[in-house]
Amino acid sequence: MKSLINKCLHMSNKEVQDFSEKLRRGLLLAEKKMLQEKALHGESIVVCDNDNNIVRIPASEVIAQHKAFR
Repeated sequence: MKSLINKCLHMSNKEVQDFSEKLRRGLLLAEKKMLQEKALHGESIVVCDNDNNIVRIPASEVIAQHKAFR
């Protein structure tokens, strides 16, 4: 982990942008796979709504509502 931090400290702006984009895409892909797996098994996810209440939402509903997860 320390070497990753040191590497990031010496990256150019372009390298930081590229790294950030790869990280964003990887996290989106991981979230999509997790939602698809949960939907396959009829499971829900736990999220916080706009009023900071903890709610359970079926994974299939999240997929249906958000184009990025289809």
